Amino acid sequence: MGNADSKLHFRKAVIQLTTKTQPVEATDDAFWDQFWSDTATTVQDVFALVPAAEIRAVREESPSNLATLCYKAVEKLVQGAECGCQSEKERRTVLNCTRLLTRILPYIFEDADWRGFFWSTVPGAGRAGEEGDDEGRPLAESLLMAVADLLFCPDFTVHSHRKSGPDQAEDMQSIDSCEYIWEAGVGFAQSPPLNYIHDLNRTELLKLLLTCFSEAMYLAPSSDNNILNPWVTFFSSTDNRHALPLFTSLLNVVCAYDPVGYGIPYNHLLVSDYREQLVEHAVQILIVTLEHEAATVVLPDADPSESPSTMEEQEPVGPDNLFVNYLSRIHREEDFSFILKGLARLLTNPLVQTYLPNSTKKIQFHQELLVLFWKLCDFNKKFLFFVLKSSDVLDILVPILFYLNDARADQSCVGLMHIGVFILLLLSGERNFGVRLNKPYSVRVPMDIPVFTGTHADLLIMIFHKIITSGHQRLQPLFDCLLTIIVNVSPYLKSLSMVAANKLLHLLEAFSTTWFLFSTSQNHHLVFFLLEVFNNIIQYQFDGNCNLVYAIIRKRSIFHQLANLPSDTASIQTALQKKKKTAASGMSRSSSQEISSMQGSRPAILAEPGTLKASLEATPGIDKLTETTQVSEDGTLVALQHSRSAPNAAADHSRSAPNAAADHSRSAPNAASDHSRSAPNAASDHSRSPPNAAADNSGIAAPSDTESNSERENDEIFQSGSATPRSRMSSVSSSTTYWTPSPDWVLSWKTKLPLQTIMRLLQVLVPQVEKICIDKGLTDESEILKFLQHGTLVGLLPVPHPILIRKYQANAGTAMWFRTYMWGVIYLRNVDPPIWYDTDVRLFEIQRV
Repeated sequence: MGNADSKLHFRKAVIQLTTKTQPVEATDDAFWDQFWSDTATTVQDVFALVPAAEIRAVREESPSNLATLCYKAVEKLVQGAECGCQSEKERRTVLNCTRLLTRILPYIFEDADWRGFFWSTVPGAGRAGEEGDDEGRPLAESLLMAVADLLFCPDFTVHSHRKSGPDQAEDMQSIDSCEYIWEAGVGFAQSPPLNYIHDLNRTELLKLLLTCFSEAMYLAPSSDNNILNPWVTFFSSTDNRHALPLFTSLLNVVCAYDPVGYGIPYNHLLVSDYREQLVEHAVQILIVTLEHEAATVVLPDADPSESPSTMEEQEPVGPDNLFVNYLSRIHREEDFSFILKGLARLLTNPLVQTYLPNSTKKIQFHQELLVLFWKLCDFNKKFLFFVLKSSDVLDILVPILFYLNDARADQSCVGLMHIGVFILLLLSGERNFGVRLNKPYSVRVPMDIPVFTGTHADLLIMIFHKIITSGHQRLQPLFDCLLTIIVNVSPYLKSLSMVAANKLLHLLEAFSTTWFLFSTSQNHHLVFFLLEVFNNIIQYQFDGNCNLVYAIIRKRSIFHQLANLPSDTASIQTALQKKKKTAASGMSRSSSQEISSMQGSRPAILAEPGTLKASLEATPGIDKLTETTQVSEDGTLVALQHSRSAPNAAADHSRSAPNAAADHSRSAPNAASDHSRSAPNAASDHSRSPPNAAADNSGIAAPSDTESNSERENDEIFQSGSATPRSRMSSVSSSTTYWTPSPDWVLSWKTKLPLQTIMRLLQVLVPQVEKICIDKGLTDESEILKFLQHGTLVGLLPVPHPILIRKYQANAGTAMWFRTYMWGVIYLRNVDPPIWYDTDVRLFEIQRV
């Protein structure tokens, strides 16, 4: 009964607050204490008993009462932090204030007029007049400092080192929180005893902290990367004396967490895992606080002299954001190993197969872990090199490929697809990643791909093929990225399997159909990428790649068709008419011949209707995402001038040597580094569809995945007029202008197709293969493969071209994309209680699938 009474009591207090038209004095403790002193409410109770409509009503009709409620709740937290929450009553008061502020803050943020409230100074809001210099402290700073203190409060959120008893209480101001780090790991060796009460209390405080930081959700997306979150800026500055122990605690708690525990089947159904909630909030706080800083921040309505500008006078080493600073300075191998093993364990957890269904716990916060991994690699290059130093990187790669394959058909997972591809793009810029991919793939994670024997490179190519051929239409902007990753690793791939080789040729066959090439001004880039992959492998890894060479010989007609691509107006029109007919017939020829998938796998499934998803910013084109570098003879990377448009780069490099073949891949930047076509009529726009395709935006769909058997003909990937304009940035598209292919435009890139190496290979090998087939009466491809294996093209091919690597480069577009993606994930993952649900969020839109 007591609990029901206290809820009733609390609800009465809320009703009183919403019905009072006169301001209630801040000194009326009897009234204000009803909200936190006598009640025993959970955070779910607070959300149920304080409805959104009533918070908004108080905000509009009696703003002074809402202001006093916030101020009094912060004051209680400050008092709790100062006295160390000795008694049960004080702890309950602190938790109730924490829950109440978590409920109210989003409604403060959604109103632009209120946003500066927490950054203003409330008269007498210092430390009840005790310390003069705290008189002018903004409410936000008092709140953040109190929460930081409370996160290291003995017997409340950390294990006490003192004997129990009131005389032995630890003085909160003199506590060295570095001795109270929550978990062993980076920079801390002792693992404190697990205490689920402490975990629950930490989780409540982190929930409030995350809510404070969520002001970012209520600002419209801006390409200005200089706008920093004032809450995060203050919390991660030198004003927070707990910044280092808190950063370490959060990182260690995440990386030390083992969801499987002792491995007892179904243990997660019998025992609540309070640590999981803590880990989830810890990783969310980490990814939000680790923000790029491009400028100093001026707090709204705050005196700039009180912002953390004092740090600039001391010329700090590294960024002002201490969380970023500490992360960038981790350097010990054992720390890197602890972080990498922890992240790999958690990312692999959803893939773990057991004989008893649902017997092991599956975590749900893999998207936040991927963002954390991205930030680790981005802010700490030593960590990135450590990851690539051994084949441990494959423990990160396999789960990422699993998530990409699993989510490819789910419209609510577009963000997950992007972050996975971005991480692989970042890794592929380093030579070691390509080398590591040669390790045989033996971990049989169930994925709906054909059973194969091969390397991790084969796995990567097969998954990318699946995404391109059977992903949904919104993944089309990622095609450039997927192929760039394959281009980056291709010079290092020692031996592709027959299955993977056929997948690559199937992609080339689909991308080089005339109607697809002529449908938008961008599509020919995909062909350039694939030709560059083949050239890299032939020139640098010919010896081990007889499967690919055999596949190229079998599919030689594709290369001859490309070399003889028609460019006259009549042919262009015929190709586009053919596209319309394809749309009318609309049937893919592939579905009947599916190869059997791995045992235990399930096909990629569509999102449930009604699934919520957050909108995302458009991602920049591949030319903005990457910088083209050339591998020099000693293995170092030299950046190529980015300003040079690629077709021209190809022409400039087209050199004195009579056999221009030597340098066929110079046109590769054409595929990546340039969206400003040389053809005048193409320069105007790169996201239009041709007029006759305008009505026909059905997207890449219903693919074939049948061609993994080398005797089977490749089917077209695209169904029903699928070459929808692959618009790069949504802002570019316009309904008034149409782009149309012209003969000049076709010739502008057709002449640069890097076909010389492949044509030379065919010229030499095709007659030889035909001859041994006739002489020996061969019908068995294994004999031909044996011949190719021992063959050589030394001295017959053009001079090898320089290897071009397109390295990811940070830019404002991806920084904004990451911010919207990260907050969208956090919004959707926090449903119990639904902290931001039904508030006026502006950073993204919440949509239903």
